[in-house]
Amino acid sequence: MNLEERIRFLEFAYAGALVDSLLRFSREGILEEVTEKRRKEQILFGAQKAKNFGAKSPKEVFTKISELFNYTLWEIKEDEKGFLAEANSCKLAAMAKKVGAEPPCNIYCLDPIEGMLIALNHEHQIEVEETLWEGKSCRVKVSE
Repeated sequence: MNLEERIRFLEFAYAGALVDSLLRFSREGILEEVTEKRRKEQILFGAQKAKNFGAKSPKEVFTKISELFNYTLWEIKEDEKGFLAEANSCKLAAMAKKVGAEPPCNIYCLDPIEGMLIALNHEHQIEVEETLWEGKSCRVKVSE
């Protein structure tokens, strides 16, 4: 197995583990509680996570996540007040839907992004306009 195949395999295995945890949290009736606790942790440790990911700017939060996990490709569209990060596909959400799991959007993607954005600048306004779970794209508006 070459390096590229190994990386793809590990990406798929990690996504599978995350989806499995969603199924288990849901079956035990604790998904909402776990999601809320993890959200608080993401905000608390957002600065360290941004540093670990090498994200020095709000836009880099999205691009670094795309590079590292390869589940979705965030495209950044700048406007006069900030930017819109948009993704048109997500491997993690697709896997979750396929096995009948709950949405992975907040617990594994949007909450970590929010934590890093808040750590980089408390003044940011973050609005999730749509997710791929319920819509045609994932759209996150960041106003600076």
